[in-house]
Amino acid sequence: MTALPRHMPNHEAVLNALPHAILSVDAQGRVLDANMAAEAFFDVSAPMMRRNLIKDLLPFGSPLLALIDQVRERNAPVNEYRVDLGSPRLGGERHVDIQVAPMQDQSGGVVIMLQERTIADKMDRQLTHRGAARSVTALAAMLAHEIKNPLSGIRGAAQLLEQSVEDADRELTQLICEEADRIVKLVDRMEVFSDERPVARSPVNIHVVLEHVKKLAQSGFARKIKFIEDYDPSLPPVHANKDQLVQVVLNLVKNAAEAIDGEADGEITMTTGFKPGVRLSVPGSSSRVSLPIEVCIKDSGPGVAPDLLPYLFDPFVTTKTSGTGLGLALVAKIVGDHGGIVECESQNKRTVFRILLPMYRSDSEAKRLQP
Repeated sequence: MTALPRHMPNHEAVLNALPHAILSVDAQGRVLDANMAAEAFFDVSAPMMRRNLIKDLLPFGSPLLALIDQVRERNAPVNEYRVDLGSPRLGGERHVDIQVAPMQDQSGGVVIMLQERTIADKMDRQLTHRGAARSVTALAAMLAHEIKNPLSGIRGAAQLLEQSVEDADRELTQLICEEADRIVKLVDRMEVFSDERPVARSPVNIHVVLEHVKKLAQSGFARKIKFIEDYDPSLPPVHANKDQLVQVVLNLVKNAAEAIDGEADGEITMTTGFKPGVRLSVPGSSSRVSLPIEVCIKDSGPGVAPDLLPYLFDPFVTTKTSGTGLGLALVAKIVGDHGGIVECESQNKRTVFRILLPMYRSDSEAKRLQP
């Protein structure tokens, strides 16, 4: 065999350099080989995969198995987009674009490439969340003007009536005042969305924020819940507004505690990590920033209904009987104002809210990195 020139990498090095999972499978369904991205996708080493059939790595009835059969029957490549390969072992939804092609030198053998859609979907969802927040901004401005002023008149009239009515009717005037106050409080919460001023940001230690929220939670609404911390102590500071980050994490931890709802073995896990590779535009800027700092709030509650999950960050969407549906919408707005991404993955006993944020860079470093 003619040796490859020294400057040419072998096929294994090329496959391992690709960011997409690639596997080869023989006619009997045995895994012949897999690159490093495939090992990461299935969370199984290549030697272990070679001991299994492809169906052993996939959920029962996976559409990928049907695609492999199609390729063998037609002896031609087949592409399928946005296929869910999620399973309890792989974790939640795992949407991928699949390309399956026949191997010309092996009858019945196929090559599979899986391109995960996670990052693209995160960005699509983030743009949706920002659009929803803008809708609430316009609604909040309208409500503040059109509702709060008449309500003050209604409340004042009820207080005047209270002085002249009999005791039996005084309860009704008090009810009018209480309901007027309740509506004002709701409008006050919505007015947060109409604040379009630029966010005052500085370097913030995310672990200080998490510890502060944990202390607040354990002294109040989550005093009976076990907290687990898995932090990366080497993380650089985030470029954020500390008070707003506290509000975001507090909302997510409160949601997690309410989801657990007094379960004896309820747990909230708070994790941080460095995840380079995601870039997103900052509102009001033409530049794109990296979002390498990941913060996750996980709970052991029953999870979010699948039909509700895509709309979880929309205003007025809630599973609580007494909820307003503004808490997660506010989370989406604040994270979006920071140029970050927030998403939720949920299944029974494992709901994860994941936030990706920009790291802090000095002015000189930011200018040096500008294109």
